[in-house]
Amino acid sequence: MAAPPKPTRIGLAGLAVMGQNLALNIAEKGFPISVYNRTTSKVDETVERAKKEGNLPVFGFHDPESFVNSVQKPRVIIMLVKAGAPVDQTIKTLSAYMEKGDCIIDGGNEWYENTERREKAAAELGLLYLGMGVSGGEEGARNGPSLMPGGSFEAYKHIEDILLKVAAQVPDSGPCVTYIGKGGSGNFVKMIHNGIEYGDMQLIAEAYDVLKSVGKLSNEELRSAFSEWNKGELLSFLIEITADIFGIKDDKGEGYLVDKVLDKTGMKGTGKWTVQQAAELSVAAPTIESSLDARFLSGLKEERVKAAEVFKSGGFGDILTDQVVDKAKLINDVRRALYASKICSYAQGMNLIRAKSIEKGWDLELGELARIWKGGCIIRAIFLDRIKKAYDRNPDLANLLVDPEFAKEIIERQSAWRRVVCLAINSGISTPGMSASLAYFDTYRRARLPANLVQAQRDYFGAHTYERTDVEGSFHTEWFKLAKCKI
Repeated sequence: MAAPPKPTRIGLAGLAVMGQNLALNIAEKGFPISVYNRTTSKVDETVERAKKEGNLPVFGFHDPESFVNSVQKPRVIIMLVKAGAPVDQTIKTLSAYMEKGDCIIDGGNEWYENTERREKAAAELGLLYLGMGVSGGEEGARNGPSLMPGGSFEAYKHIEDILLKVAAQVPDSGPCVTYIGKGGSGNFVKMIHNGIEYGDMQLIAEAYDVLKSVGKLSNEELRSAFSEWNKGELLSFLIEITADIFGIKDDKGEGYLVDKVLDKTGMKGTGKWTVQQAAELSVAAPTIESSLDARFLSGLKEERVKAAEVFKSGGFGDILTDQVVDKAKLINDVRRALYASKICSYAQGMNLIRAKSIEKGWDLELGELARIWKGGCIIRAIFLDRIKKAYDRNPDLANLLVDPEFAKEIIERQSAWRRVVCLAINSGISTPGMSASLAYFDTYRRARLPANLVQAQRDYFGAHTYERTDVEGSFHTEWFKLAKCKI
């Protein structure tokens, strides 16, 4: 391999699609980069791509020692390898040749506690460590991702000049990167970003289902509706790509490709982690949870096919009602229901981040997170600007739902939201995300809930005590004795 004329500015280990694209992005922004991969063919492939894409300053190495030594000191090396054991193995391989003051950055979707463990272990070797969430998929990695680095602030300062240029650039708010905070905060924020993404995708799928199954919209009509939505308050990457999907014809047969895609959703685990964290932190995240459950249920394809047969004999087709609907009105109602549901999903994600930030003392800025998600990442949307402004108005905002602007928008949309959920229920179409969002809103906005009865039950069978509305203190009643005395 051709050695660089002088030490490169940065190194990158791990040349699957994301690694290759990020390396080319860094090189294109004017930073000579060394690359390494355990499978050496990937190194050659990346160098070849760099030549084809404009003779970019990418230098490949087949062995870890010469790779590490090719980077200027203090060395900064990004890893983009599979989370878990491969990360530990890569650190072990690279750190053997690194010196005090050098810096390792993990750009994968890693569990935040693993990052905190590795940061401590790296510090014992005199090395700096960052866990950096990278969002935007392969296209984002190549042309500008949203970057969420957390860990050593000193390490961040070593690479800040590169990250500011490599990140997605949003004209009115700058590069989509900021120092997130200490420890595993960067990975945690990326994980919650992915949980919000699960919720977003599920809500969009439900909007599609109602429009297609109940409204009988064709793929062309769906494409037109989503394209129109992408000009208003729902303007976002996910709405844009959904409109594109509806317009793609099948290259292997008749009709549209979307109708031939098997209805089973895969997952990598970050959504599950988000839901587990919601439970650990005692933070309600029903929209995100419902999206995970929907993925689990989608995986039961064979069972669902058999269940459909069982219930068809009882008069249950896919659609229980065959009413004629006004398409234009339905499209407008679904748009409004989708937006209101989306507010709830993001509110849940932000509450999770804040709860973990308080628990860990990370001091995370929620408005700044909304800003760096405005470009590059999968959930990028015009809507994030409103979230940033909400936290600018009130950094201690208890919940996005009570921000005056969002509260007004929900009030304006709630009738349409309820109509869509009722229509779906009456038609036998499941809308778990929209229904969970609506239940979350209806629960949060009520000054008094039936939780008094649940607490009374707990005291009855387990002497768990209860508080009263009229007197301070903790109380226990022998409900059983009182109830039996009255019989």
